[in-house]
Parts: sequence; C-alpha cells; structure tokens
Amino acid sequence: MWIPVLCVFGMMSGSARPQLPVEPTARSLGVDWLLDARPYEAKVYQSVDGRSVVLSNGLARREIRIESGCATVALDNLFHGESMLRSVRPEARITVNGVDIQVGGLLGQSNHAFLQPKVAANLTADPKAMQLVGYEVGTPVAPFEWKRVRHHATAAAWPPAGVSLRLDFAMPEGVGAGLRVSVHHELYDGLPCTVKWLTIHNPGDVAVELDRFTSEILAVVESESHVETRKGVALATPNLWVETDYAAGGDGVSSQRWSVHWELDPLYHTQVNYRRQTQCLLECKPEHGPAQTLDPGAKLTTFRSFVLLHDGEDRARNGLARCRMYRTVAPWVTENPLMMHVRYADWKSVKLAIDQCAEVGFEMVILTFGSGFNMEDNSPEYLAKMKGYADYAHSKGIEIGGYSLLSSRRIGNGNDVVSPEGESPAHGNCPALTSDWALSYYKKLHEFFPATGFNLLEHDGPYPGDRDVTARPPLQKGAEDSRWVQFWIAANYYRWCRGQGIYLNTPDWYHLNGSTKSAMGYREVNWSLPRAEQVLHTRQNIFDGTWTKAPSMGWMFVPLTEYQGGGAAATVEPLHEHLAHYRQMMEGNLLAGVQACYRGPRLYDTDETRAMVKAQVARFKTNRAILESDIDHGASRRPDGRSFDWILHVNPDLETPGMLVVHNPLDQAVEQTLQLDPYYTGLRGTVLVGWEDGTSRVLPLDESGLLRISLRLTAGGVQALTLRRNP
Repeated sequence: MWIPVLCVFGMMSGSARPQLPVEPTARSLGVDWLLDARPYEAKVYQSVDGRSVVLSNGLARREIRIESGCATVALDNLFHGESMLRSVRPEARITVNGVDIQVGGLLGQSNHAFLQPKVAANLTADPKAMQLVGYEVGTPVAPFEWKRVRHHATAAAWPPAGVSLRLDFAMPEGVGAGLRVSVHHELYDGLPCTVKWLTIHNPGDVAVELDRFTSEILAVVESESHVETRKGVALATPNLWVETDYAAGGDGVSSQRWSVHWELDPLYHTQVNYRRQTQCLLECKPEHGPAQTLDPGAKLTTFRSFVLLHDGEDRARNGLARCRMYRTVAPWVTENPLMMHVRYADWKSVKLAIDQCAEVGFEMVILTFGSGFNMEDNSPEYLAKMKGYADYAHSKGIEIGGYSLLSSRRIGNGNDVVSPEGESPAHGNCPALTSDWALSYYKKLHEFFPATGFNLLEHDGPYPGDRDVTARPPLQKGAEDSRWVQFWIAANYYRWCRGQGIYLNTPDWYHLNGSTKSAMGYREVNWSLPRAEQVLHTRQNIFDGTWTKAPSMGWMFVPLTEYQGGGAAATVEPLHEHLAHYRQMMEGNLLAGVQACYRGPRLYDTDETRAMVKAQVARFKTNRAILESDIDHGASRRPDGRSFDWILHVNPDLETPGMLVVHNPLDQAVEQTLQLDPYYTGLRGTVLVGWEDGTSRVLPLDESGLLRISLRLTAGGVQALTLRRNP
C-alpha cells in the first residue's frame, strides 16, 4: 500500500516537504549479501543537506535531487564502494506529437567524466523540462498476481519486500498540453538492483500521440578506456546487468535487444576514445514505438527496467547475483514440477501416464506436441472430455496441461505478420497477434483453462517481436506500434495465467511476465545422437545454461521414444533394455535440480524400471531444497568426458548449504581428489561431508578456504555429497 509523504501540485518547496529520516553515514556492513542478505533492508531517507531523496539498502544507493530541479545525482555500489554515475541526465524523456520533452533534469555540468559534490550542488533546473510537483513514498505493489498452487522456494515473496518512490511531473506553466508523468522507483531488501518505470497520463480534453519514451537514462562510468576503435574489436560496456520486462528471445541477453541500449554519449567530450565511441550512456527505451494514442483521461504504463549493480568481474559471482535477482523479481521461476510429456492424447495413453506419474512421484503430465491434443478445439464435447482428463489427474494428485503452437505457423487470409522491408519473421512465419485469428485464438485459450481445470500451458514460439506493417484497427496502426501492441497481448495473457496458477513453459524469455521455464539451451537434433553422447551433452547443456539461470528456470529433454531421428541407437525405449542410460539421464537432470521433458508413452515398462525411476525421484525429493538452489560455477567443473565433472549447489540459508554432485564419464572406475572452494555455502573452518551410503567425515578447509575430497566412482557412476556445518 502507498504511504503518502508528499503530493503537492505546484512547484516543490522545502517548507512543504515533510521530514524523512536523515541518511546515516554510509558504511560497509561487512557481510557478503550473497551469504546473508538480512542486514540489507531498503529504506528511503532525505540527504544530509535536505535537498535529495535517497533510496538505499546498504548495497545500492540512488540519490535523487528534488530541490531546484529533479534528477538522479548518484548511483552508488555501496558493497564495492563505487560511484557508478559520472554525469546527470533527465529522469526520463518522452516524445509527444513529434516533440521531445525532458522529464526533470539539471543543467550546468561542464565535464561529464565525473560528478563532484560541489558541482552537483550548483546544478539548476532545466526550465524547458517537465517539473517535479510532488512525490510519494511507499512499498512495492505487485504488477500482477501470483497464485501459489504448487511447490516453490520457501523464501519466495511477492511482491518483494522493499521501498518505492513515485515522482510526479507536470509541464512548465503555460507550456504545451497538461500532460503528467510519474516516475516510479523501487528498491528491494537484500538486492543491489534498482527498478524503474513510468506512467504517462493525459488529463486534458484532446488526444495526444505518445511517439517514444526513454524511461531510464544513466550516464555511467565506463568499464574500459580505449584510445581507438577498430572494426571487429568489441568495446566492453559498464559492469551492470540491465534488463526489462519488455523482452523476448531465447536467452537473457538476446531478449534485451529491443529495450536496453548502450549509446554513445554526445556530452562526454573528455573521454579517452579519440572518436568518442565509448558506449557508456544507458537508455532503456523501445527500439520502435510505442506510437500510442492517449485519449483524454488515458494512461500508459511503460515497461520496467532492472539495473543490477555488480561488485566485481567474477563471472560466477555475477551469475549468482543474476539468479538471486530472478528469485526476487520473478519468484514463480522456483516452481519446478517433475513432468512427463505423454506421447499420445487418447484416454488410454493419458490414463497410463497419470497412473505411472502418481506411482513414481512425478507431478505433472503434459499432452505433448504431436500427441493429437488441440487446445483450440472449443467444442463442448472436447472441453468436457478434457475436464474428465483433469478431474482424473487431480484425483491422483497430478497436474495436467498441454501444448499449443503460436509462432512459426502460417494462418493465411491476412492473419499473418507482414514484415517491413529488410525484416523477416524470427521463426519463419508468425500470426499477427492483432489479427482476427489471433484474437479468437487467445479467447479460446482464456476459456479453455477455467472450462477444463488444466494446470499448464506449454506455449511454443511465444511472440518473438516481429513487426507488422499492416493496419489492424482499432488495436494496431502499422509497423511503428505493432511490436508494442502485440507484445503486451502476449505478456498480459501470461500474467493472467500466473494469476490463475497456470504453469507456463515458454521457449522465449518471458520470465518477468509470468513464465516459469524457458529452454535450458540445447540443440534439438542432438537427441538423435547415440545415447552415450546424449548423456554428456545433457550435463554440458545444464552447466552452460545455469550460469545466469536458477536450475528451475530451464527445461531439458529426455527422448524416451525416437525424436529428431537417430533410430534405436538414440532411443531409450525399450526402457528396461537401456536402464543404465535411463538412470544416467535422470541423474544428470535431477541431481542438477533440473526438470526434463520425459517424452514417451510411459515412464516404466517393468518392475525393475519402475523401481529405478521411483528411486531417482525419491533421491531428488529428499534433497530438493538444495538441489533446486543455484549452482556455483566457480566451484564446479564443466563436463568434457575426460575426467570427473561436478557441480556445487549452494544455499547458505539451508541446513544443508551445499551439495556436491560428481559424475564419472569414463567407462572405467576412477579415483580422484577434487579441490574446490565452498565459499558460497557459508561454511568455514571445517565441513561435515556426507556420502550417500550414510557415512560422513569432517574435512578441514585449507588456509585458502579450499576443500579437498577424494572419491572413487565406478564407470559412469555418480555421487551426491552433502556439505554441512560441523556440529
């Protein structure tokens, strides 16, 4: 809920401003936030000089001047003791009816390489910009609902605990239309990440065109200084991770291409680069559009940007920070059900899958692609049939869902995206989400879940961002607004699903809009390789895919029946004839905390197969909390088929703060001594190491904090060792 601190329309005055607590002197708390985030509580202060509002949690600090103009004048990494900002820019920028308008901003800085306090103190308001007329301090409000109906991380909270600040701006008196812009900031407990977005309101009686917006503008200290710029030599961007919830693509990097832009800074005349080609000006803005008409009384809410302040160059540490961010801003990604992709959608096949899942401890049945399931069939007979499927599954404690294809299909009759010249659909074809066909399609999906009780949507080819030149009134004018309109049709549907408790598998990066899983990252045709190669590929894909994803955020694949070719040499069926391979595939996934799509007609074919699957599921569930925790890649070894490979799960908040999973990829027994640093478990001095046979040993950490463990593993064997505090 909002806690009003000030909401005064008119020019801000010091006398009208109520008192916030004065910011204490910045000091290091001496606690690594990745080990214990509890001391880092987000708060809102007034600066010592009384001219600024400060959001700080002891890790990240953002100071916003609110007297004699309004702009961010400091962005500090308190954990690392680093000032990230070198120059003041407006809080935002909008283009309305073809006219650029600055939202706030301060004038008078001459050297944009650094921002000294005495310079910042003398900056003045930009008289042509929108002016601050009020602000409110409060706590975060969830942008959409998360209905919790299944297992997830016990520490997950929604919305995140923290503080919020809303800055209200109006046009200078006598200038232009009476447009209003609110700039929203949030800062959460225990996370060095600032969050920002805009709401743009037209309170007038004439419609206006919102052509463009830039919701975040930060002139950041460059990470490197290069005298020259040479073709083929990439220059590094500042050491921040920036993303928005206006994102689609196969991974966290490519998905940001529409909205996160590192630009050249035309004001930075003193930079070392001779041609002034350093990319050190962050702007979060749509690549195109939004090109939206704001009718009288209408509001538009922009996407949210997330700026994560890294405290060093360590890839593994920065990856753990990213994972912590996703657990905070999208906690539904910790939902992680064991799922079977049943090959056929007839009742006999589905009932068998449900019964087998219930028997061995799987938690979800998915009517897979090519199974004959059709979510677009909205006939009463079909909906009743699917409700019967769901009722039976639920009676067995099993969730059920199905597959639907959106992008990559061609509809015809004017319902497909028509790309601008020089562009083409990302997946070859794509229906326009503003077309008559797509609106009917989404209506069917909306109606299917309440009518049937299904719990999951596997949505293949979510909207990839294809632009469409076709005018499709009243929703879409053409190319410039098409991406904005079509993206939010897709994203808002996923947000609705999240509020209904519907689990979402989407190959693209819609995590911040409600999706739980995207693909871990694998090459589909590799499932046609010989079985032994699939085992190693599985562990490599997981290792590579979890640098910046929690294990629960990516799905893998286990082709119980033939997939992408390969014949008998690539296939697990008959299951009992390839039991060792089946076990290795389950171990490679479950002991990494990762769920795979086990695609086939059955999970077991003999009592021996059933016992193996059941044992692997029990093994996973016994250690579920630590296995679903993040992987410290700095203490792990990537699989290469030449020697032991291992991963270290870490979570210092658990009774078992570490689990070391070691695989022997060789066809002979091997004894080897491992050396690793269990720093992110929080263990110090000595470690109680537990073997799966129930034995344990207390092992010391050396003077460098390294742990040495000697293991002997059979050919193709695996050992999962618990790391605990020595009582």
